[in-house]
Amino acid sequence: MSVPRSYLYVPGNRPERFEKALASGADAVIIDLEDAVPPAEKVAARQSALNWLTVEKPIVMRINAETTQWFQDDLAICRHPGVAGIVLPKAENVGDEVLELCRTQGIALLPLIETALGMSRANVIAALPSVCHVMFGTIDFQFDLGIEGDGDELAPFRAQLVLASRLAGIAAPIDGPCTSWEDAELLTADCNRAKRLGFGGKLCIHPKQVATVNAGFSPSEAELAWARRVIAAAQQSAGAAVAVDGRMVDHPIILKAERIVASAASKNRT
Repeated sequence: MSVPRSYLYVPGNRPERFEKALASGADAVIIDLEDAVPPAEKVAARQSALNWLTVEKPIVMRINAETTQWFQDDLAICRHPGVAGIVLPKAENVGDEVLELCRTQGIALLPLIETALGMSRANVIAALPSVCHVMFGTIDFQFDLGIEGDGDELAPFRAQLVLASRLAGIAAPIDGPCTSWEDAELLTADCNRAKRLGFGGKLCIHPKQVATVNAGFSPSEAELAWARRVIAAAQQSAGAAVAVDGRMVDHPIILKAERIVASAASKNRT
């Protein structure tokens, strides 16, 4: 299975949207029991999710934080075979109960870094068993630190998550969502920035965002053509120095080209 580029949130209290989310083209769907659901609807949302879950359509579940009254019951439904992963919000410390469930059920743990403390512990969190990505909860993070803006203001923190993920040997992190689903130009710019910084995908809050995000984190035709030229030139040179498009090709460049081709192949885009 290829690494997801797009994770689409769907509110847990809107079960009529679950199937639509699956049909959106998103690489993964997150049923959100946390921020998207008012406190008075938490129990009903959990039951709606449980009633809908099926092993044929595995999804990811964003549960409520470990410090809340809903955590234990949310965690319990994650034992259903239709749950492929758990998004843990406000991830600062991950308890043994969560780690044991992910280990025994063979499901992915997706910690959501949304606070200063969580960011300070990113290296530890990324290295925990069952973690396949860390996710950046940009909106809550800005609030926690009193930061105004989602661009250069967050660049050092995005870089920190990329480094933590690399040191832990896990997949590249997932960027926070763009709050507009009508401004395709803004979303494209967000994706390009995150990709340049080393992110592997992005959270989506509306189905309209999915196609742009998938494209943004996939090799373009130009990138794929360049990668194929590099690989062909390297093979023909038999280890000798070689240039492609007027630039010297060395081992890291060849590895980059091979990664691009492999990424495209994983989504049948070759």
